Amino acid sequence: MTQHLLAAGIRMTDEEHLVRIKEHFYESHIVLADRKPIGLIKMGIVALNDTHKSLHIRQLQIMPKFQGKGVGSKVIMVVKKRALQLCLPITLNVLLKNPARGLYLRHGFQVEKKTRLEFQLRCPLTVIAA
Repeated sequence: MTQHLLAAGIRMTDEEHLVRIKEHFYESHIVLADRKPIGLIKMGIVALNDTHKSLHIRQLQIMPKFQGKGVGSKVIMVVKKRALQLCLPITLNVLLKNPARGLYLRHGFQVEKKTRLEFQLRCPLTVIAA
């Protein structure tokens, strides 16, 4: 993740990284392969406005040696099942130069907005249910 932050011009100290890790830690789930931790996902329900909510992926990280092997897709499928149970769309933000954007687009996420640092993506309930 550090390389993607640096590519976006974001520099963080070790303390700032630790703060980011601890933020919303209660919403964290460890991603396992063969009973060994290989990643982390943080997700929670957020209010988009007064009447709409989403299941928001705050953070999804897979160790580099496990990337490109379908792990991210499996995690996204689990998140989609949860979103379907909750009847909520899924939202997330991804840095502009982060190649994980391709993963999200393959899973039906759509770009809602682009800022100078990131894309704001959304996977509508209709796509999740398909």
